[in-house]
Amino acid sequence: MGKAAVVKAFEDIKAALAVLNAEADGCGAEPFSDADPLAGLADGCLDILAGARTVEARIAGLKARAAVTYADTAHAIAGPGAPVQALEMAVAAEIGALLALGPRAAGAFLAASHAVSKELPLAFSALQSGTITWPHALVMVEETAGLDPAGAAALEAHFLDPDVPRPATAAPVGELPAYRFRAKARNWRERHHPESIEKRHAKGVADRRVEYRPDRDGMAWLSACLPADQAMAGWNRLTALARGMQGPDESRTLTQLKADKFTDAILGSGNNAGSAGAGGDDSGTAAGPSSRIQAQVLVTVPVFSLEGLTDEPAMLDGYGPIPPSMARRLVAEGAGSFYRVLVDPRDGAPMEIGRTSYRLTKAMKKALQLRDGRCTFPGCNNPSLDNEADHLQAWEHGGTTGISNLAQLCPKHHRLKHVTGWTPIPATQTGPPGWTSPTGRHYKAEHHDWEPPHWPAQLQSAAGDPPDFVYLGLSPGEEALEWFLHAPPA
Repeated sequence: MGKAAVVKAFEDIKAALAVLNAEADGCGAEPFSDADPLAGLADGCLDILAGARTVEARIAGLKARAAVTYADTAHAIAGPGAPVQALEMAVAAEIGALLALGPRAAGAFLAASHAVSKELPLAFSALQSGTITWPHALVMVEETAGLDPAGAAALEAHFLDPDVPRPATAAPVGELPAYRFRAKARNWRERHHPESIEKRHAKGVADRRVEYRPDRDGMAWLSACLPADQAMAGWNRLTALARGMQGPDESRTLTQLKADKFTDAILGSGNNAGSAGAGGDDSGTAAGPSSRIQAQVLVTVPVFSLEGLTDEPAMLDGYGPIPPSMARRLVAEGAGSFYRVLVDPRDGAPMEIGRTSYRLTKAMKKALQLRDGRCTFPGCNNPSLDNEADHLQAWEHGGTTGISNLAQLCPKHHRLKHVTGWTPIPATQTGPPGWTSPTGRHYKAEHHDWEPPHWPAQLQSAAGDPPDFVYLGLSPGEEALEWFLHAPPA
């Protein structure tokens, strides 16, 4: 069939798009609903959006396959004696001209297409079936870059292999926004990377920098690449200072206030009168934060990693994996964010904390932060610092104050829950709630990928499993942690 088949297929696609456009305009041959045409049209448009998302993903898979096949064919036609670099430039130029892409974008598209179609079979299959989108596939390409084939295959399988067990209430990665999938993939990559996070972090610290980039309308970007604890502490302090300045007589938005405080700090014109740092009382100067980092975020670090017995990454709330040396420094310097949280040694998940009264204890709030990580509304990335604990079933309607009836919501989505038809699906001890929209569509929750903590080699049993201990007092790990936190001065 050849070209005739291609022309016919695209003519069929155009005809199908004409039908769908008419339906989206409410001009179809039949209404979506005879009983309520307006509600039926609204619901039908959501069906069109859902179908279009799947088709777009499959079209992206088709584009990737066609681009790689064209490149392979062009190389075969040119023969072994053709100059490789010139041929690659010619191929990218042809694809760029067809897709209206610049040379750099065309080269990046071709490289990503090659990686997806040739090196990531599960991602390519998911793309072709429409279960992930092209942005999700790009995340997989970027997060597997630099890994050996076995590492890349393991990362891909963890998220896309249907035989890998997952909680029934957990949303598949294709149902998460691509930027949320990026965070999950990065966390897994950091935890399983063959090279120590300490070594990789040392390289990153050597590359710390400040960058300046002009923008439109007389504006410019000034950004910095910093160690995670410093960047997170600075961001949280800006947020705390800006929130403290808000009031009925302040016309600036929170975003504007943070930008102004940042400007004050780097230009040396700021003052800290009446303000507090991100981790409590601030003894810094007018020029900016004190040198002692106090990040008002959770730092979750395995006890053996805290003691230096393993090299397992810690988790900085709102960021992700950090080197254990950074976590040890935060704890040793008295970061007010470090809380002792009981976790299940089998899977690393925080354990249930409950209460019989309406108000939450500080420990319950921190446990909730650990379970949810951010606002639990679909697609929201608002971190723990800004969020509010909410009873899923209202207290006045019989709801309890246990973690299974609680969820973190940012102020915007907290209001949305109370004034619209969005309703949460029950949570679990280790998983946040899903949501049901006003149209009745169900959206599963984003779950943490809890994993059992790493055990030092000397504590592994002959079978490779962690030993079972029973202690009447503190365990050796807890005793070491108490000594680390409260050691007498030398």
